[in-house]
Amino acid sequence: MGSGGEHSGPEAKDRTPPGAAAPRPRVRLDLPRAPRRTLLPEYDPEAFGRLSERIARFLGTGRFIVWMTLIIILWVVWNVSAPLSLRFDQYPFIFLTLMLSLQASYAAPLILLAQNRQADRDRVTHEQDRKQNERSIADTEYLTREIAALRMGLGEVATRDWIRSELQDLVREMEEQRALFPHEGGPGSDEADR
Repeated sequence: MGSGGEHSGPEAKDRTPPGAAAPRPRVRLDLPRAPRRTLLPEYDPEAFGRLSERIARFLGTGRFIVWMTLIIILWVVWNVSAPLSLRFDQYPFIFLTLMLSLQASYAAPLILLAQNRQADRDRVTHEQDRKQNERSIADTEYLTREIAALRMGLGEVATRDWIRSELQDLVREMEEQRALFPHEGGPGSDEADR
């Protein structure tokens, strides 16, 4: 026997202890799962949602109400005034009631589906607007801080008006000193300046 014992070698991987389940195959996480077979019909939820929105939009128009009213009027007039052999729905109009109930039973869920899709779109739009508002607020706060920093920096910088006022004050002081201390020398003498 070798140092690996009786369980070493390629045949040890193929053997499973009696009563134990076979090892599960490794699932690759980097690949999409293979589609499963189902007995249910497959459909594209997006396409169905778009179709339901179109139907709900049509159900909410005046055109639908006019067509529905015309159909009901024609139905009632036909089944009241046509010969008995051609009438397909007698006076209580049970078949008409059934058709209207069927139309309403399909219209309500389609309208709700369209409203849910619109609510989802509104939620996404609201979230995007909120993020845009947050960015705008952050930009505004940044610009406010920058303007405040510029104002503080300008407060320490000598402006043209400030220099002009300081020079005028100095000229005024020099004129006052000349008035108090007239020149001792002649017009070209600079002894007083030394």
